[in-house]
Amino acid sequence: MPLTAPPAVPARPRIRFDRNELAGAFGDLGTDLPLLIGIIAASGVDSAGVLIVFGLLQVFSGLWYGMPMPVQPLKAFAALVIAQKIPGRIIFGGGLAIGLSMLVLAATGLIDALARLIPKPVIRGIQFGLALQLATLALKEYVPADGLPGFALAAAAFLITVVLLGNRRWPAALVVIALGVAYALVFKLDLATAQKAIGLHLPGFHIPGRADILTGAVLLALPQIPLSLGNSILATKQVLTDHFPERKVTVRQISFTYACMNLVAPFFGGFPVCHGSGGLVGHYAFGARTGGSVVLYGSLFLVLGLFFSQGFAEVVQIFPLPVLGVLLLFEALTLAALLRDIIISKADLTVALLVGLLCAGLPYGYLVGLLAGTAVYYAMRQGWIGLGK
Repeated sequence: MPLTAPPAVPARPRIRFDRNELAGAFGDLGTDLPLLIGIIAASGVDSAGVLIVFGLLQVFSGLWYGMPMPVQPLKAFAALVIAQKIPGRIIFGGGLAIGLSMLVLAATGLIDALARLIPKPVIRGIQFGLALQLATLALKEYVPADGLPGFALAAAAFLITVVLLGNRRWPAALVVIALGVAYALVFKLDLATAQKAIGLHLPGFHIPGRADILTGAVLLALPQIPLSLGNSILATKQVLTDHFPERKVTVRQISFTYACMNLVAPFFGGFPVCHGSGGLVGHYAFGARTGGSVVLYGSLFLVLGLFFSQGFAEVVQIFPLPVLGVLLLFEALTLAALLRDIIISKADLTVALLVGLLCAGLPYGYLVGLLAGTAVYYAMRQGWIGLGK
């Protein structure tokens, strides 16, 4: 009999809106929501601008990539802003500074050179370090937040997620979010506070001065760049290769969209943002396979910014943190599981674990882990350090 070609595999759609995309849309909520609340409270920036621009950038990213490529607040930026109560003008100046920096790296091709230099075990270590940080945040801060009732709620959410994870008919995240909403409506809802928050609000326009850009560059952009190179660019590219091998997205493309977002957002009061492997893994883990989940996620923040921004910090507090903690924990576990493709090599696994511990445990850990891990990897290759394969 004549040989026949195997049937063609249908191409994955770029945008789809269904229950799985909706479930995936909540995969990064546990990371973003507390950061945005902390940023708004510490800096005094207009919540409408932060939320609306954040939502619009999510929609842009989902439509542009056609994959669950979410946008996240810059974590080192956010930590410094919250800790030091840095004002909005310096935040916006720092956003322009890091946007320009990433544009230079992409336009000159330096980002490609870095991608070739930094080996895969180091990237896996960066992802593992992020997993450790997310798991620690989930278990130490979120799950215990509501005392004994919160532990019971987290246990129920955990069991639901274990049973339903990967179920395309009953997506785990949707059921868990529904549980959290029901708990909030019964035990936490304050109608008076919710009513005060309702009203239409639009973002303002800002032009950062030269001094704000320079101060933001030194104070905020420089500490952020190592984390962005490791997690936002290189680790995100690796996750795309893992889950979407048919999409040939390059580190230069990721760098360009990173740059463009931060060259636009500050003028409208938006907080500086990036892509991130954790967010991508979170959306994917809970069912998202197209850009539809990111568009839906962005739409949530658009609604919050347009109609609830003045009481944002109070309104979102009614949603139980233990439920967010469970979502965050599974995002961390999915990130940590990416180590499986290097686990057969003792040397590669050692490098990844070393990098992960440095990233999670040290100040400027992502810079230290990136440099130390790369140095150890090449020392092993040269035979200067011998652990065996």
